[in-house]
Amino acid sequence: MIRIYIIGVSILLVAIIANIIVSKFGIATWYDFLNNFTKNQPNNFSVIDYLWLFLVYPLTLGLGYLIGDYISNFILR
Repeated sequence: MIRIYIIGVSILLVAIIANIIVSKFGIATWYDFLNNFTKNQPNNFSVIDYLWLFLVYPLTLGLGYLIGDYISNFILR
C-alpha cells in the first residue's frame, strides 16, 4: 500500500511541475483543453499543444511512475 502511495505522489508532483513549466511556455494544459471543450469554443490549439497533450504529457506521467517506483523500491528494500 505504501508503494502505491509513493508512486501516486510521484506522479502527482511530476504532473504539477510539468503543468507549471508548460504554462510558462504558453502551451495548452489539460485544464485549458477541457475548459475550451466544455464551453464549445472554437478550437485554437496548435500542433505543439496537441503533441504535448497526447504524446509528451503521458510519457511525462510515465516518467513520474518510474521515479516513484524507483523511490519505493529504494525505501522498501
